[in-house]
Amino acid sequence: MKRLLIISVVVLLCAPYSSAQLWKMKRYEAVASLGTSQFYGDVGGFSNGENAWGLKDITFKQTRFNVSGSFRYFILDEVAARLSLSYVMLHATDERGDNEARGYEATTSLFEPALIGEYYFIRNRERNSFLFQVRRAVSRNRIKDFFRSIDVYAMAGVGGAAYTVNPNEKMLDETEYPTSGFSAVIPFGLGAKLAIDPNILMGIEFNSRYAFTDYLDGYTSDWSTRNDIYHTFSVTLNYRIRTARNGWPAFR
Repeated sequence: MKRLLIISVVVLLCAPYSSAQLWKMKRYEAVASLGTSQFYGDVGGFSNGENAWGLKDITFKQTRFNVSGSFRYFILDEVAARLSLSYVMLHATDERGDNEARGYEATTSLFEPALIGEYYFIRNRERNSFLFQVRRAVSRNRIKDFFRSIDVYAMAGVGGAAYTVNPNEKMLDETEYPTSGFSAVIPFGLGAKLAIDPNILMGIEFNSRYAFTDYLDGYTSDWSTRNDIYHTFSVTLNYRIRTARNGWPAFR
């Protein structure tokens, strides 16, 4: 009886610590994403005085798409590093803008490798829930379950953009700027994920990139005061991968 009492006390004392470390069992995540892209260059757009915050430049005609694959590793419970490779299509046109009479239009394809750091200022509590991890339990209170299962994070990093521009004939005839190249980019943004089950999380991300070039649309003007910027909005599918005893991901 005395031995049983001692064992029970030890289990009760160790249980909170063990639960708090459950996240270490799955430190890796594979991520796939698909979404839209929006470009802010020197072709198209409205002047700053007529376009507070650039909102008038956000149009369906300028919108294209992005697709990305990433691999994430949690260094700490609230800090992760992610290696990603993205394909982004960008589009710029003078139609519906201050320079509509100029008639320039360009489509840009770019491949973007990036290393991104993430800080989770809201962390889902299900990652350390033994019942959720083992039994895939769902709370009877759906609102409570939602807030227990959500991650919210900020991200920033460094990357590059290998780009190729396809300008229209008028741009080809009137300009002689480079139509391909490689530039460093700075990605930064916000994201959120919702734990659907112990291994799968669905999410959204809004990511901005500041490029160290002004030629992503194959053009720059005498009035240009900054380099090019592009945004992406994506839906993400995240799959948690078990951590092996040697610390590497266990794919089987």
